[in-house]
Amino acid sequence: MTKKKIDVLLHELVPKHVLLTKEESQKLLEKYHIDVIDLPQILEKDPVSIAVGAKEGDILKIVRNSDTTVKSIDYYRYVKKEKI
Repeated sequence: MTKKKIDVLLHELVPKHVLLTKEESQKLLEKYHIDVIDLPQILEKDPVSIAVGAKEGDILKIVRNSDTTVKSIDYYRYVKKEKI
């Protein structure tokens, strides 16, 4: 029996995830005067992290559409490895 590969990014309930470049990450941290450890975290083994190719130390931008307020809301997550 073979397992089907499912692209989690195509699911209607998964918002758009964008892997920031090092320059974009640095600008984000400078804009808010924070360090990466101040951001909420997402694990490197998370299905979305795997799908976008995120590695430990990367920052993901999550763009969630909003029907009630502004056009979209951006969230950021710091990618980290799972502690064993």
